[in-house]
Amino acid sequence: MRVREDAHPRETMNRDGAQPTEDFLADPAASVKYRDFVPAAGGSSCDTTERIRARLVDLADEPRPVALVTHDGVTVDLPRALIGDDAVPVELVRHCVSSCAITTLDDLSVADVASVAYLA
Repeated sequence: MRVREDAHPRETMNRDGAQPTEDFLADPAASVKYRDFVPAAGGSSCDTTERIRARLVDLADEPRPVALVTHDGVTVDLPRALIGDDAVPVELVRHCVSSCAITTLDDLSVADVASVAYLA
């Protein structure tokens, strides 16, 4: 598989040190509850999801497999947008995902969300 860096799957927010720690730490909770909330150090969950969804559409003609590596916010936000909040396990939405979790898509259909079964 060819590896290339892509700016589309960037984080919803990044800490640059300009914002007080307590304010920065409050932003993820607001982002989970209100997907249109724009944190001081980033973009909304909806904006991030649309950016990733658009990139997946762009990748549709790429040879398979395609791996898109992101952090936990995007790992949860994309399935929330594609299949709805009620279909994503609430513990993932509230507490994020395990390190190295994999969400599997077939085009824009969600096959599995935040699986760590391969680590066993």
